[in-house]
Amino acid sequence: FAAVQAMVQQAVDTWGRVDVLVSNAGILRDKSFAKMDLADFRLVLDVHLMGAVHCAKALWPVMTAQKYGRIVLTTSSSGLYGNFGQANYGAAKMALVGLMQTLAIEGLKHDIRVNCLAPTAATRMTEALFPPDMLERFVPEAVVPAMLVLAGEEAPNRTTLCAGAGGFEAAHVTLTQGAHIGVGPDAPEALQARLDAVRDRRGETVPASGSEQGANEMRLARGG
Repeated sequence: FAAVQAMVQQAVDTWGRVDVLVSNAGILRDKSFAKMDLADFRLVLDVHLMGAVHCAKALWPVMTAQKYGRIVLTTSSSGLYGNFGQANYGAAKMALVGLMQTLAIEGLKHDIRVNCLAPTAATRMTEALFPPDMLERFVPEAVVPAMLVLAGEEAPNRTTLCAGAGGFEAAHVTLTQGAHIGVGPDAPEALQARLDAVRDRRGETVPASGSEQGANEMRLARGG
């Protein structure tokens, strides 16, 4: 962490401020979970998650003091949706979404906007995963527009933007309307019977913060 702090201080000494952080460091140690070594699991978490934490933590006082900042954390569809052989990578990448959600809330009053980018691109780390006929479409340059939007003055906040081959999507963590089951001795059986209703995505929302889950459950308990 001290080395990252020194890097930030050097940037401030040179340019007077730091407006944008793009946290993109990453490695792969792919194996099925049954065959995965725990040391490789921790290594991937350290590089992806703690690397981002160290950079954001070192820059946070700079951005709060200048009342401006844009932070982009590189997540992945493997974290958002899962991918065989990438339990370590997926866990690290989804952890970055959780980090983004909270930093975006805490930084808003200082005009620090924090977002995630989930790129699909053929790089030295991923090119072996692409069929040859797709390599020319999934060039890293096709992700650049999304990065520039998330790092720009008019950037959104708490957005996970997906990008690849010129296509762009947004991914959301949503909450269904749910159903009130109660806490009686038959609650597990009642929940099992109504699981389809609980999972029904009609009317789902994107909560503004974690507290909205509890608020929705209180609404259900009150018969709302």
